[in-house]
Parts: sequence; structure tokens; C-alpha cells
Amino acid sequence: MSDPVNHPEHYTAGSIECIDAIEAALTPEQFIGYCRGNALKYLWRTGLKGGAEDLQKARWYLNRAIHNLSI
Repeated sequence: MSDPVNHPEHYTAGSIECIDAIEAALTPEQFIGYCRGNALKYLWRTGLKGGAEDLQKARWYLNRAIHNLSI
């Protein structure tokens, strides 16, 4: 079953999930910035496109940034 917030099908089609490839390509600081930027994007468009799902995606990116700050 597809999980559009945590593991969207269009990002998990290959052998590695897109977010993991992005993280591997960036420094830890760059990746945290990437996560923050994506969270802002989803917050910005809430109510214009995905509603509650946009808020869930923003939270997902914030949680990923928080996790990376604490490792």
C-alpha cells in the first residue's frame, strides 16, 4: 500500500529511496537545509494543494532534520 507522506511510490521506485540518495550526496549541514526548505515549501502551500497532507509532509521533513541534528 502506498504511503504518500512517508514513502511516496514515485520516490521509492528504484533500489534506493530518493531522500536517501539526496542525503548521501550532501553534507550534513546541506541536508538539514534541504529538509528545512522542503518543510517551508509544504507549509507555504498548505490549503492551496494538499491540505492536511502538506502539513504531514512538512512535519516529516522537520522530523528528519531534527533526527539529523541529534546524530
